[in-house]
Amino acid sequence: MTPTTTATVTPDAVATGTGPLLEMTRTTPTCLWNDSADPRELAESMTFGAVGATCNPVIALAVIKADLPTWQRRIVELAAAHPTATEDAIGWMVVEELSVNAAALLHPIFVEHQGLNGRLSVQTDPRLHRDVAGLVEQAVHFSTLAENIIVKIPATAAGVAAMEEATYRGVSINATVSFTVSQALAVGEAVERGLRRREAEGLDTSTMGPVCTIMVGRLDDWMKVSAEKAKVTIDPGYFEWAGVAALKRAYAIYQERGYRTRLLSAAFRNHMHWSQFIGGTVVVSPPFGWQKRFNTSGIDARPRMDDPVDPVVVETLYTQLAEFRRGYDPDGLTPEEFDSYGATRRTLRQFLAATNELESLVRDVLVPNPDK
Repeated sequence: MTPTTTATVTPDAVATGTGPLLEMTRTTPTCLWNDSADPRELAESMTFGAVGATCNPVIALAVIKADLPTWQRRIVELAAAHPTATEDAIGWMVVEELSVNAAALLHPIFVEHQGLNGRLSVQTDPRLHRDVAGLVEQAVHFSTLAENIIVKIPATAAGVAAMEEATYRGVSINATVSFTVSQALAVGEAVERGLRRREAEGLDTSTMGPVCTIMVGRLDDWMKVSAEKAKVTIDPGYFEWAGVAALKRAYAIYQERGYRTRLLSAAFRNHMHWSQFIGGTVVVSPPFGWQKRFNTSGIDARPRMDDPVDPVVVETLYTQLAEFRRGYDPDGLTPEEFDSYGATRRTLRQFLAATNELESLVRDVLVPNPDK
């Protein structure tokens, strides 16, 4: 694969910034990942202490649009090299290429951390969210692109089943489209089953680094929509704590059960989606813009993971919103209900739309509209 947009990260540039993010990474077990595969953003994020990064259809589209002339030329080159490939297939070639480029930046960290960090997340095709075999096949393929790839699989009913099988096959997974305690627990159990199957056959698991994302901000968003639908009125600030409460509850259970998967906070809407998790053995993955805001916020990077959410806030959300109960209780959703949860449907639709838009972008490059 030919690099298209480059960024140089020298040893002196890594983790040499200042601010609370770097303080967090140096003084607590909490890790920082960059919620983008943009190589320029990732290079600067690494100076804040970032040791990982991610890509999904929305992120990929943003990265391509940010450097559209370069990627337009590359799309033309890929089409020439693959004359029978569809626009959709070429779009996924671009996703793979930008992911590999970002993974190269992180590879020295991957070696240093022996596989736990230094990984680039690549997301499976959201159109496969009901297809166990399809998800496993694509996950295995993505894992061959670079040794420090971690593969994002949605926490749908089919996705959780695929996570076990992909883990068994040696793929480090990152559960995505995940918002609730019950989804996080299902992921933790699935990964453990996969790891145990490998270990039973004498296969190595020591360098695998699975994570389970909880899209805390998207759970907050769904609470606001749910309250509006139910005609419920509560203190608007309480909504901002829904995702925090869910991740903290899931974290406590992970610690009790000894899952080898780390939780990851994503979908940032406020600083608490970072600051409330400092001190936990977790990953925080804010977009680059949020990282810059955090570093100038003056917020102390002290451990807060063990600080409980105000019981009044939790009780209000719990009694007033059925959707919070479903998201917060360990048995709030059955695996069969993961796919129909409101936050899941909203997020899948966004990822599906981005996938369609990427295909359309490729089509506009290869078959320009003559009327424009």
